[in-house]
Amino acid sequence: MFATPDEAEHAFYEALEQGDTTRLMQIWADDEEIVCVHPGGVRLVGHAAVLESWQEILGNGPLVIRPLRNIVMHSMMCAVHNLVEQVSASTPEGNQIVHCYATHVYHKGPTGWRLVLHHASPAPPSAGLLDMHDMPDTLH
Repeated sequence: MFATPDEAEHAFYEALEQGDTTRLMQIWADDEEIVCVHPGGVRLVGHAAVLESWQEILGNGPLVIRPLRNIVMHSMMCAVHNLVEQVSASTPEGNQIVHCYATHVYHKGPTGWRLVLHHASPAPPSAGLLDMHDMPDTLH
C-alpha cells in the first residue's frame, strides 16, 4: 500500500485534513497491538479503541495539521519519525495555532509501510520556531 514511511505519513495528514476515518485507519497496521496517544489522553491499544478516538476527534470536523521539522530514524523494517505538528484550530476567538510534538513508528510488512504508533503531546508555543534546543548536536 505505501512504498515508504513518508508516503504513509503524507496519507495520515491528508486523511486528517479530509476528516476521513476510513482512509486514516487504512494507514494503521493490521496488528491489534497498535498504539495511539493523543495530547493529554490515555494510551489506546487496538483497532477498536484507536478508531473510536479518531471518530470522536474528527466528529468535530477535519483537522488542519502542518507537519514541521521531521527527524527520521530508519532501518530496513522500521522507521521512527519525530516532528512538530502545527495545528490550526477554530475557536470563538478566531483561528488559533497550537503545536504538538508527535512520534510515529512505521513497520514494513507484506502490504508495505504501516503506522503502528502515533504519540502526540502538547508543545510549548515556541516549538514552531527553530531554536537551539531543538537542533541535533553538530561536530565541528
